[in-house]
Amino acid sequence: MPKSSKKDDATSDFADFESSLAALEKLVERLERGDQTLEESLKDFERGVALAKTCQTTLKKAEQRVETLIKKNGDFAVELLSPEE
Repeated sequence: MPKSSKKDDATSDFADFESSLAALEKLVERLERGDQTLEESLKDFERGVALAKTCQTTLKKAEQRVETLIKKNGDFAVELLSPEE
């Protein structure tokens, strides 16, 4: 079995992010409607937590890639943005 390249892994990560985010948005819409049973809501919430974790992991990887690129191209300074930005 051929080894996957970093580019292939990154592409897969971002595809997973997009699909996870879309699924998470659908779950949130269902939960906000409030027309599910408690059991259905709990299952959706549990799935939503897993999807959110997947998204967070992918975003962290993207952040690390950006930091690496900045380090390679000169001075490196990380400026945290507030949630409003």
